[in-house]
This record gives sequence, C-alpha cells and structure tokens, in this order.
Amino acid sequence: MSRLGPIRWLVAVPMVLLALATIYPLLFTANVAMKTRREYILDRFSLASTLQWDNLSTAWNSVGMGRYFLNSVIVVACAVALLLLIGSMAGFALAQVRFRGSSALALVCLAALFIPFQVIMVPLARIMAGGGLIDTYPGLILAYVAQFLPFTVFLMTSYYRAVPTELVDAARIDGNTLYGVYRRIMLPMGAPALLSVGILDALFCWNDVLISLLMMPSADHRTLMVGITSLRGQYSADIPTFAAGVLIAGLPVLVTYLFLQRQIADGVTAGSTKG
Repeated sequence: MSRLGPIRWLVAVPMVLLALATIYPLLFTANVAMKTRREYILDRFSLASTLQWDNLSTAWNSVGMGRYFLNSVIVVACAVALLLLIGSMAGFALAQVRFRGSSALALVCLAALFIPFQVIMVPLARIMAGGGLIDTYPGLILAYVAQFLPFTVFLMTSYYRAVPTELVDAARIDGNTLYGVYRRIMLPMGAPALLSVGILDALFCWNDVLISLLMMPSADHRTLMVGITSLRGQYSADIPTFAAGVLIAGLPVLVTYLFLQRQIADGVTAGSTKG
C-alpha cells in the first residue's frame, strides 16, 4: 500500500486539476449570467450579489431562441434516427455478412473518420445547393448523416463483431433472411450500443456550429448553437445576457452528461472491443 500511495497521488492530482479546469468555465458562465451589467463591468470575477433571473428570459425572448431550440430538436432527432438505422445495418453487414470487399469497405469507413469537415465543406455545399437543399431541414439532416455516419458505422461494426457468428448461422438455418436476423436478433442485441452511440451522435449534432451555419444561412432556420451568435451581436455590450443565452444552450448537454454519463463512456469505449 505504501508503494501505491504516491502513484495514486500522481494520478489523482492531475485528474482533479483537469476536472477543475473543466468545471470552472461553466461556473464562471453561470455566475456572469446571474449578474447585472454594472456588476460585470465593475468586477467580472466576483460572485453575483443578487441572482438576475431576468437575464435568462431576456436571452430566451429577444432573438427567438425558442424557435432555434425547436429547430435543433427537429434536426437532431431526425439525424440521429437516420444515423442509428443506417449505422446499425451497415455495422451488421460489415461485421457478420460475408461478401467480397467487406474488409476494404470497413477500412474506407475507418479512413473517413480522419477527414476533417473543412476538406469536404465546399463540395458538400455545392452538391446541396444543386439539389435545392440549402436552408432546409432535409439538407442539414443529410449533412449531419454524411459527417457522423463513419463514426456510427465504426462503433456498431466493432460491437457486432463481438457477437458469435454461430448465432447468425443458426438463425439462417432456422429460415431467417438477413433482414430477419438483423431485425429479430442483432437489433435487440445491439440496443446498448445503439443507446450509447445515439447519445454521442445527438451531442455531436447539438453542439455543431460549422455545418449548421453552412447549411442554414437564414435566421429562421438557425439551430440553437448558431442562434447564440446573433445574441452575441445584439448584446455585444451586455455580457450577462449573452452568458445567459450560452447557459441555456448548454443546459441540455449538461443534463445529458449528468444522467447518461455511463452510456456515453460505453459508447466511447465501444470501438475498443476485441472482435
């Protein structure tokens, strides 16, 4: 135990510092959001003397954040549904179905993970504009699917590779088609992975700014994270109101992390399973 003590401290101290560095910006934003403009100008680092809840309502109503919030919910829900459907089917096919070129296709999906969005941004915008999908819900949904599908396919493939092939063979002998095996066996078995990957995909889509800004240029179709930028322009001198808007936009993500942190951790480590 005496030998393990210093080692534990060497691990614990950096982790505590990292946790504080992560939590501090959130606490600072929440404190600023509760201040008056005068308090912030006099001392931005002091604690708020009184809680200014009006800042939250001002941020919510001034730039139509309710509409932006609804836009984000619609786009994220549809994109995640498509990602899970296509990703689970592709993961099952790459992991359990034997066909020529499956290994090469799996490598292509893995390689797509390393392509930054900035590389495909201009071609994607031209394709979407040619199809009349700019400034539409389907356009942004398809852009999210195209961007995050390789990640979803990779994790679902890793998960399904851990399923014994004998189970699939037995189901085929019983007369199930490939679709029957997927629907009756693989889809229920993959529910934990689907939940974890779905949470991660939802967080990715919710926090996105660049893709949404590219695909939804008009004010009426902005997502919540992009709508925060208009709040910054309108209240450039009123930092507490802007901080209140940032706090509102970040609350869904914070709540998701607090209540589903185990599933998120499982999703992050799903790709490390040994098939």
